Amino acid sequence: MKSLDTNPTNYIEDIMVVVMKKLALGLILVIMMLSPVYSVSGFAITYGETTYANADWKNSMNSYFQSKTSKNINDATSKVVTASEVNTISTNITGRTYPSSQIFSCAMVDLSYNQGINVIVDTSKITVVTPKMYANALKSTGINNGYVVVSSPVSASGEAALAGVLESYEIAVGTPIPDQAKKAATEELYTETQIVNQTGQNPDKIADLFSKALDQVQNQNLQDPTQIKVIVVNVANSMNINLTDQQAQQIANSLANSQQAQSSLTDFKNKLQNVTNQATQSGGIIDQIMNYLQGIFNYLSSLISGK
Repeated sequence: MKSLDTNPTNYIEDIMVVVMKKLALGLILVIMMLSPVYSVSGFAITYGETTYANADWKNSMNSYFQSKTSKNINDATSKVVTASEVNTISTNITGRTYPSSQIFSCAMVDLSYNQGINVIVDTSKITVVTPKMYANALKSTGINNGYVVVSSPVSASGEAALAGVLESYEIAVGTPIPDQAKKAATEELYTETQIVNQTGQNPDKIADLFSKALDQVQNQNLQDPTQIKVIVVNVANSMNINLTDQQAQQIANSLANSQQAQSSLTDFKNKLQNVTNQATQSGGIIDQIMNYLQGIFNYLSSLISGK
C-alpha cells in the first residue's frame, strides 16, 4: 500500500485523490443503478430511411440534433423510419404514397423535459408544418410533455415527419401508439395544412384554431362531429377566420376522430407518464451528484491553495 506523503501540501493532495476516487466510484455505482430507467431510453432519434442511407445527410442531422441538446446524442436510442411505415398510416389520409427514396425527415425526442411540449422545427428545411401543428398532433395522441426537434437534410413539407416524431415517442416510452391514434393525429395534421393552403391564413393561426377547438371538445368530452362543428365555427368566428361549411366539417371530422381514438391510448399514456417521471427524476439526481462532487473538489482545491 502506498504511504501518504508527510509534506502537508502533498498530503492534502493525496487525500483529495483518494476521496475523489471513492466519490467517482460511488457515482459510477449510482449511474449503474439508474441505468434500467434508460433501457427504456426516454431519449430517442429517428432517421428517415433516405437520410440514413446517405452518410453525409445522416451526419448533418446528427450535428443539428447535437446542437439542440446538452445530452450526447450517441446515448439516444435510434431507429430508421421506412416508407412502408409512413404509407401504412398516411396514404389513405393524404392520398400520397412515398417511395423509399423520399423519406428524409428526422426527429429527436427527450422525455426528461417535463414543462409541456417544446417543439423545435428547422424552418430552413421544414417548409409547411410549424411547431404548433406538431404540438397539436401530439396532444391528440395524449402526449403533453417532451422536447421535440424536427429537421431534414433537404427541403420537406414536414407532414411525413410526424411518423418519425411518433416513432421517437414510441422508442422513448417503450410502448407502441395504437394505429387508430396515429391515423387520427396524421389526419389532423394533414387537415391543418389543407386549411392553411385553402384559406391563406398564417399556419400558426390555424394551429391555434385547432388547439382552442380541441380544448373545448376535450373539456366537454365530445365525439359527435355535428356537435364539434358548432364549436369549430364559433372558435373560427371569434378569431376572424372565415371557413366554408365544408372546411368546418373537415376540421370537426378530424377532431372527432382524435377524440374517438382516446380510449385506445390508456396504456400508452400511463407508460408515457411513468417514463417521463423516471427520466426527469434520474436527470435531477445525476445533476445533484455532479454538483456535489464539484463542490467537494472546489473545497479541497481551496485547502491546497490556502484560499
